[in-house]
Amino acid sequence: MMLYPAMSLLNKYVENRYLLVNVVARRARQIAEQADEEGYPLCEKPVTTAINEVAAGKLTAENIDTHIAK
Repeated sequence: MMLYPAMSLLNKYVENRYLLVNVVARRARQIAEQADEEGYPLCEKPVTTAINEVAAGKLTAENIDTHIAK
């Protein structure tokens, strides 16, 4: 199975793969909650969007917002 983006690219921005999972999951929840609150449909899954943000260098473990509104 091929992973895109490659894990080596993702690890440039989040070095630990377990931390990467946490960062992506947290951001995916934020994306889903924001879409639900504002009532707009998502073009792709929140996890895909979060992974692409990491691959683009927009999201790292240092700049993830740790507060998720409930």
